[in-house]
Amino acid sequence: MDLFDGMKYNIKGLALALKTPKLLILGILRFFIVLFFTLVLSGLILYWHDEILLMIWKMPESGWLIYIWKAVSWLLSIFLAGIAMVLSYLIAQLFFCVFIMDYMSRITEKIILGREVPFEQGSWVSFFFHLIKQEIPRAIIPVVISLIIMLLGLMTPISPIIIIISSVTAVVFLAWDNTDLIPARRMDPFNVRIKFLGKNLMFHIGFGIFFLIPGLNILFLSFAPVGATLYYLDKEQ
Repeated sequence: MDLFDGMKYNIKGLALALKTPKLLILGILRFFIVLFFTLVLSGLILYWHDEILLMIWKMPESGWLIYIWKAVSWLLSIFLAGIAMVLSYLIAQLFFCVFIMDYMSRITEKIILGREVPFEQGSWVSFFFHLIKQEIPRAIIPVVISLIIMLLGLMTPISPIIIIISSVTAVVFLAWDNTDLIPARRMDPFNVRIKFLGKNLMFHIGFGIFFLIPGLNILFLSFAPVGATLYYLDKEQ
């Protein structure tokens, strides 16, 4: 049930954002920031595509192996494009979007509660660095580790299983990156927030399923703070 609730809240958040001008503008801004980095990184990766493929498997001279080699080439392109999207998201997230996410969450909180729950903010500079400090253990490190495991998994016979596990792990932490916005803003202890993730693991898997769909994942990631905030407020009440 929690799995479907996660999917439902992601769609529900997207629907609310599309009819709320401020959320729509912020989501579009975040979308284009991630898209820009995606195009740049994808271009660089595809530029070095042949060299990367030759490191894995040199092109056979003749025979039916050529067709397999071409199939592997296409699969490698899709795989590298997926990695480019994740890396683009992480770069954009750390340097640009973490502040946008928090602002989207605060707007959603005000819409639902009729007010924004006060918190000890301090200066905007200190609060900005607080957001970045929260982002590193919450999303950056787990997703990077998942990517490393995925790449290492390509070298083992059980690579499909490893890729699936690492992908699910990555989307869980990307989902938590959004549901954790309110607790992080309220300065809740980190151990309390990680326990919240553990208790609601299936929800986060469902919420992050849409992040696995190439192309659409950028759209859902752009507006994910809205649905995640709706869920946390409902859970809190």
